[in-house]
Amino acid sequence: MRNYANIRIGFFLFPFFLVSFCFSVAVFARDRFLDIKEVKTESGLSVWLVEDHRVPVISVDFAFRGAGASIDPQGKQGLAQLVSNTLDEGAGDLDAQAFQKTLRDLSVSLSFSSSRDHFYGTLKTLTRNRDRAADLMSLALTRPRFDAEAVERMRAANISRIKSSLTDPDWMAARIMNDVAFAGDPYARNSGGSLSTLATITPEDLRNFAGTYLGRDRLVIAITGDIKAADVPAFLDRLFGGLPPGAAMRGLPDVPIQGGGTVTVFPQDIPQSVLSIMQPGIKHTDPDYDAAVVMNFILGGSGFGSRLTEEIREKRGLTYGIYTGLLTMDRAQALTLSGSTENKNAGQVLDLIRAEWAKMREVPVAEKELMDAKSYLIGSMPLALSSTDAISGLLLGLRLDGLPIDYLDKKAEKVNSITVGDVARVSKKLLDPAALSVVLVGRPEGITATKTLEKLPDVE
Repeated sequence: MRNYANIRIGFFLFPFFLVSFCFSVAVFARDRFLDIKEVKTESGLSVWLVEDHRVPVISVDFAFRGAGASIDPQGKQGLAQLVSNTLDEGAGDLDAQAFQKTLRDLSVSLSFSSSRDHFYGTLKTLTRNRDRAADLMSLALTRPRFDAEAVERMRAANISRIKSSLTDPDWMAARIMNDVAFAGDPYARNSGGSLSTLATITPEDLRNFAGTYLGRDRLVIAITGDIKAADVPAFLDRLFGGLPPGAAMRGLPDVPIQGGGTVTVFPQDIPQSVLSIMQPGIKHTDPDYDAAVVMNFILGGSGFGSRLTEEIREKRGLTYGIYTGLLTMDRAQALTLSGSTENKNAGQVLDLIRAEWAKMREVPVAEKELMDAKSYLIGSMPLALSSTDAISGLLLGLRLDGLPIDYLDKKAEKVNSITVGDVARVSKKLLDPAALSVVLVGRPEGITATKTLEKLPDVE
């Protein structure tokens, strides 16, 4: 199953340099990064398409906008997750075993997933099997079975996943950070469900979710591969023509990052403290977003070679790895940091992080730092286009972020134009050592905790 959080253009987990500058000579139009066409059907569907006829494969990525875990009813957390797990576990007259066997026999890859914001699907098929693949996907979307056996099996798998995660300090830190930074908002909830809420979800809940939210009016679609633009409308109608319009999207307000200036500790008997930090970030539509990406790369986004790695790992040997990133969701933006260190060094590492935050804010970056960052970002262009599904996932991310169809064509020029002054301006605008929300899992020493937790939030 693909992790669609990673393909969103603004998400820190999907490195900017993998999505923003891309070359694939065989599919580029002259003077364009990707020859992206918009195709519309008479029924009102719209898709971004990149044709590539070198390999007989078609990849379809799509999302139902606003149908993610944030709309799970209170007490039914994990509903969107469980729907994504069971949607392909039998459809129409085919039970789970028969449906999956048919997919395997045709070499068709079909999967679904959900994030906090959206509900996703992906289809990858050989060209010769495209009609049969489309029929199977349409069947899964319009006539899912949600048989009791499949639902119980997937419920058990999710419960097992949560129980296994309870031994993972990185997962614990992320769970606590969501609870702190998004307190009072659906973003704070455990999007994969809790042990108690997963137990309450019924097949009827799954049917109601699919019938209500997986509708045509929410669809965002991207296709890459061996299909001509003239053949796309019929293919789209075969894929999605049977869907109902769907319920109107519920508007939710933007979420400010909370917990600034606090330190939350969850004591665990482990040799290292896992560190998670978050502070307010920047929207990808902000004119300073590109400068913020370069700034983040220099500060900690590049890993080796970044200021944080140089100061904390290379000079002092206090961590194996420390990274920063820009997190961009539909209703929240953040600058994040993750890392770990021996318990005895936790206070020193936190002090060093705050010092580097302040240094980046107050001292202009060197011209060589800037040139190296821009050179690396631009030089990493080809990495995003390694397969048809990577390209279709990229297109979907562009569309979900509301970016223009020529966004990639202009990106290299924008980054090349960033100056030392631009980075200084965005650093002062964005970085604030006093606004850091800090979470530590372990037995950190040299730390003054604002709050010490006795148990993980929203798990049981």
